[in-house]
Amino acid sequence: MKVSPLAGKPAEPGMLVNVPKLITAYYAEVPDPSVPAQRVAFGTSGHRGSSFERAFNEPHILAISRAICQYPKQQRINDALSRTPAHEPLPHLNQN
Repeated sequence: MKVSPLAGKPAEPGMLVNVPKLITAYYAEVPDPSVPAQRVAFGTSGHRGSSFERAFNEPHILAISRAICQYPKQQRINDALSRTPAHEPLPHLNQN
């Protein structure tokens, strides 16, 4: 693998993300589900979206969280993990 000429050097200012603008985009921009590029999509290294492109925003996190919570019920999974409310310790962990 070729080493990047930028390796070990500080990033140029133009390469840095504007964090306040990114946070604003995360909360303010609303993805359009009819636009494929704005839908949640995962690859081998995780999610590929950006808040700047309406592809990773708060609505995405809420939808993913809801899907994770609904999946066990839809699949009729009824194990201890699925029945334990998030604010309670898991039954198999000794809390002493």
